[in-house]
Formats: sequence, C-alpha cells, structure tokens
Amino acid sequence: YTVLGLHLFETAGPGFTTEDVGQLWLERLPILRTYTAERAAYRNLVKGLKPPDTALFANPFREFIGAQIRADIYGYVTPGKPSQAAEFAWRDARLSHTKNGIYGAMWVAATVAAAFVAGDPEEALYVGMSEVPDSSRLYEALKSCARMYRQGLSWEEALAEVQARYGKYHWVHTINNACLVALALLYGEMDFAKTIGLAVRGGWDTDCNGATAGSILGAMIGPGAIPSHLSEPLNDRLRSDVAGYDGSSISDLARRTAKVARTLSL
Repeated sequence: YTVLGLHLFETAGPGFTTEDVGQLWLERLPILRTYTAERAAYRNLVKGLKPPDTALFANPFREFIGAQIRADIYGYVTPGKPSQAAEFAWRDARLSHTKNGIYGAMWVAATVAAAFVAGDPEEALYVGMSEVPDSSRLYEALKSCARMYRQGLSWEEALAEVQARYGKYHWVHTINNACLVALALLYGEMDFAKTIGLAVRGGWDTDCNGATAGSILGAMIGPGAIPSHLSEPLNDRLRSDVAGYDGSSISDLARRTAKVARTLSL
C-alpha cells in the first residue's frame, strides 16, 4: 500500500480523491492480496458502489487494522505536517473503513509526519494523537498507554494492562494493535531492532505492528541508525504484487517519495 500510495501521488497528485484510490486498487492491486475490510471494499467497487458505501456494505471488518497499515506514505510525503498527513489518510481510509478504522490511519500518518521533526517517540505519539477525535475509543486507549509509561510501569506491566483492557477486541482490530505500536515506541529506547521486537512480542497482528513501529521510528532516526544486518540482506530490492513494481529498487522508491514531499512543500 505504500507503493500504491506513491503511485497515487505521482499520477493523481495531492488532490486525489477516495474514488481515485479505489480505481487504483482495481488497476494495480490483485484482489487475492486483499483481506478483511479491503476485500469487502474491493468487492463493493466491482459491484459499482461508491465511497462511503464501499466501506459500509457487507463489511464487518470496517474498524480493523487495514487502513492503519496503509497510512505510512501519507506521513512520508508530509514531514512536519501531521494535519496534512491525517487528511490524506482520511481520504484513503474512508474507502474501506469507518470510525476507529479511519482514526487509526489518521493517527499513524500524523505520527510518521511528526517523527521527522520530533525529539523522541513520545512527542511524535502525542502529536499523532492530536489528529484523532478525543472522544474516540482509540484516543482513550492511546492516552492510557502514554499514561502507563509516564507512571513508570514496565513494558511487561503495561502490556498486561493493555491485554486486560483491550483483549476483548478481535486480534485484527485497530484499537488493541495501535496500543502495541504505542508501547513499542515508548519503551523501545529509540533502538530500531528493540522497538520492532517489542511490537511483535506484544502479539495480535504482529507483522503489521512491527512494520508500523519500524516505519515511525525509522522516520525519526534515519537510515544510518538502522542495523546493517536488517537492511543489507534486502539487496535494495522490493518484492511487490503491485502491478509494475515487483523488483523495484528501494532507494529509488525512497527518492521518488522524497520528490513528492518536496513538491508538496512548495
């Protein structure tokens, strides 16, 4: 979805609509590489439905984590502009999600954007939270994570509290998984491998949480602080099911993303 987002900016520009996102899915994304809310929205697009009905019709997954894990690109292209990142993410998320499903995307996008200029992960998290309605269940959950960290609870203690409070949600729900990302960033001590490790150890949607935590912290610390044993085996190549992008150079995608960011800043 990060690759799709980059293609979206390069073709539709910053004025893209939710309908543009849906059309891009149909053109570039194989349906068998979509799951839960995205699969439901894809099916609804094929049926001819338009947003927001694509998110509403026969979609019991609309507060799941899908939109949250699509949101990184919107922070990458808006460094230091969390409100703009959140608005971009909202346009994308409403194709397939509602309520906290959308808020999770807005939170991640804003947190990534803030991470480029924040002094530490806690600051970035608070900035990201400021883009989420403070009456939402997601905001309350993230605030409780920050409170536990400030109160001096260990990661293990905070994790147990999160599991007790939010274990009632499905393991692919936005709220419980967002909490694990927040805890990993707060307790990861700005160590890339440790932060990702904590996100994964928390359980639930492990691959998504590790990726999101690494994305946010990576934006903050830069490539020089990412251990070579994690980056070198990739050989600067990305395998992707997005049509036209399999085997892409990671560094080239990064340069193209930076070009979009510079264009948006003009």
